[in-house]
Amino acid sequence: MASSYRNGYRGSSSGSMKVDRPVPSSNLKAPSFKSRTSTGSVLRRSSPASLTALDDGVPGRVRVAVRLRPRNAEELAADADFADCVELQPELKRLKLRKNNWDSDTYEFDEVLTEFASQKRVYEVVAKPVVESVLDGYNGTVMAYGQTGTGKTFTLGRIGEEDTSDRGIMVRSMEDIFADISPETDSISVSYLQLYMETLQDLLDPANDNIPIVEDPKTGDVSVPGATLVEIRDQQSFVELLRIGEAHRIAANTKLNTESSRSHAILMVHVRRSVNGREDVISSENGDPSHLAKPFKPLVRKSKLVVVDLAGSERVHKSGSEGHMLEEAKSINLSLSALGKCINALAENSAHVPVRDSKLTRLLRDSFGGTARTSLIVTIGPSPRHRGETASTIQFGQRAMKVENMLKIKEEFDYKSLSRRLEVQVDKLIVENERQQKAFEDEVERINVEAQNRISEVERSFTDALEKERLKCQMDYMESVKQLEEKLVLNQQKHDCDGFTDGLCNGQGSRLSVAEINNLLEKETNLRKAAEEEVEHLKSQLGQHSQLEAGGDTEVLKLLKIIEDEAHQKKKLEEEIIILRSQLLQSTFEADQMRRCLERSGPGNAYTGLDSSMSPFRHSQFKDSGNGQKASMATLFEQGLQKILALLESEDANVRIHAVKVVANLAAEEANQKKIVESGGLTSLLMLLRSFEDETVRRVAAGAIANLAMNEANQELIMLEGGISLLSITAADAEDPQTLRMVAGAIANLCGNDKLQKKLRSEGGIKALLGIVRCGHPDVLSQVARGIANFAKCESRGSTQGIKSGRSLLIEDGALPWIVQNANNEAAPIRRHIELALCHLAQHEVNAKDMISGGALWELVRISRDCSREDIRSLARRTLNSSPTFKSEMRRLRIEY
Repeated sequence: MASSYRNGYRGSSSGSMKVDRPVPSSNLKAPSFKSRTSTGSVLRRSSPASLTALDDGVPGRVRVAVRLRPRNAEELAADADFADCVELQPELKRLKLRKNNWDSDTYEFDEVLTEFASQKRVYEVVAKPVVESVLDGYNGTVMAYGQTGTGKTFTLGRIGEEDTSDRGIMVRSMEDIFADISPETDSISVSYLQLYMETLQDLLDPANDNIPIVEDPKTGDVSVPGATLVEIRDQQSFVELLRIGEAHRIAANTKLNTESSRSHAILMVHVRRSVNGREDVISSENGDPSHLAKPFKPLVRKSKLVVVDLAGSERVHKSGSEGHMLEEAKSINLSLSALGKCINALAENSAHVPVRDSKLTRLLRDSFGGTARTSLIVTIGPSPRHRGETASTIQFGQRAMKVENMLKIKEEFDYKSLSRRLEVQVDKLIVENERQQKAFEDEVERINVEAQNRISEVERSFTDALEKERLKCQMDYMESVKQLEEKLVLNQQKHDCDGFTDGLCNGQGSRLSVAEINNLLEKETNLRKAAEEEVEHLKSQLGQHSQLEAGGDTEVLKLLKIIEDEAHQKKKLEEEIIILRSQLLQSTFEADQMRRCLERSGPGNAYTGLDSSMSPFRHSQFKDSGNGQKASMATLFEQGLQKILALLESEDANVRIHAVKVVANLAAEEANQKKIVESGGLTSLLMLLRSFEDETVRRVAAGAIANLAMNEANQELIMLEGGISLLSITAADAEDPQTLRMVAGAIANLCGNDKLQKKLRSEGGIKALLGIVRCGHPDVLSQVARGIANFAKCESRGSTQGIKSGRSLLIEDGALPWIVQNANNEAAPIRRHIELALCHLAQHEVNAKDMISGGALWELVRISRDCSREDIRSLARRTLNSSPTFKSEMRRLRIEY
């Protein structure tokens, strides 16, 4: 018996029934009210294959639920002797409307809710499937229809401030929407309107009391562009809007309801969600899908939830309306009548649907027969006195169940989101490309430098080999010439001897006889023997003398050792004497300075008690002695300085350390620097850096060079004698912070000379400074920052004068990352120097792009705002205002300064 029931039937309690309408086949496939799983299987786009079907739409019938209001106090008193006019069978989803005590009409709905049904159950079976469809991208409508006083506003618009379980469909639906969306990518906007006396008014802005309804001629979509649209972020904001709207809604006291709504309330919730579109597969030439695929396209789903609280239908003789309330009742009944006509036409598949008869039907055009998923809840009362109104409400719900909608997802291609994402990707690619380009250029430069070094080395090797070969050839040539000359001399001697023999034989043969020649030969032989004997005698004497000396070697060695010890002791005493003289010289120099101070403070005060006749003599005598003392002091200083510089090469480490300390102290005075340099002190100090590995010697020598480097004339001499290379080597080898501080100070002083910048960079001065930062000591970093600031200032001055062009050498040597990293250093000296360096680098327009890519722009903006020194802040502001590149980038990043 139960299996033969349809969605609408009418029959007597005895078993006869009358079917109101047949059930379309699509109703059997419609999703259940209670399960979102089945809903999602129909609504959600689970695969690319289902896209075409969704674009054409999914059929969906209007779902109708009936809710019975419990008896109120008046009905309990007046109808105490009468039974309810309706009987509910919720387990069978049936409702019986009694005609009399023995006959009744039976109707079936999608849901039957008793007077004990909770607000939560009502929401879950009526509105929750519609809310889930809205979150999936479909439009949805929830509407309440019924006689006045049957609980429509309680069902839909109850806020539940006193009892949270009383929350209505409006509040609960927004709770589910907020729980499902993502605040970063999704947005929710709300409008709250009322249709009063055929005038559409804004409940959030009462002054906006005549809002036009606009229809899209292409799609037929209905919109109210003049309504207030408020974007909300949380549930509390929505509840506040509901409270404001309810306060502006028109209500009146009638016989049937003490707070009877005199207008139709329409809540519109616009949901905008970002989703990923389908993935386009790239096919190969033979038609097979390739493994390559385009990325998901960003799509925007725009859906709308409409919650309609219709004003109650009423009969004037029962409600007692009169005057203006009578006109209100007429307007309400007319609009409800127009809605009923439209639903009748849709249920009967009529060719003409009179949607233009009322603004209410125009607003609900998408809800009935359109593309929205619609749920209707009809509210009825139990009183038999209102059986006619109850029967009319039930018939309205039965006709609404026959209306078919075609559900469609409203989605658009999100051009803005895609554009923003592509812009971010383009920026990242540009930065990465610039970084790779810079790395490539650095690598090319490194390879070029390495190739040049190798070429130079090969050229030197070739030159040395060629010189050696040339010398060898010259030596061979000289040896050959010598041999030829010897051969020539031998040949000449042989020739002369032959000539002499021939002469003897021919010219003198007549005068010399053979006996004479024999005598001469015998004499020569005797002389030779005598010479040989003399040699042997001398050899024997030499052997005897050697034996005598061998016996006395031990005593000689002892005497030699004693002599060496005395000579060494004498040398030590002489060195100590020289040290004492240098100390005496320094003390005398300090006394001379003290005397000059006393003379400047008033030399006449010392002679006030002397006789006037004696004063000129004594004054001249003092002056003469002073001049003599100065001359002797100058001579003594020069002699002592020569001795001190000589001690720099001493083999004794203590003497050498003491001597270099004395030179460093003398170099601290500007008056002594010229004499130290002229005496060869600078060369000696550089030699110490080159030859000695003692940390103390190198530290004090670097400090002395730093003092000398404060004089511009000395800076060029230091560069000419290879001082930068030696300082760079010392910076690379040293680990002691004090040594590194001295070296950094010397290089920093050299960085302040405009003429030496290119040579300073070519000999590794900038690289040495950046290598020193490994120490991390604040004093060392302060000297490094000072050097970078001096170098940047010279570059800025050269660019302003037109002497220098091109990128900063600091940027080319990789100093910018360290500068940006330490621009906000806790140590004030470091921060001040770095801030000045950034300002000077930024003054040259060619450095702007590198500084932007390296993050220096943000530090410049911070300096222009937060720097403690007014002059640096002003310099940063002027620099930012004068650079077109910086101004363009700040406009792009929306930076205000």
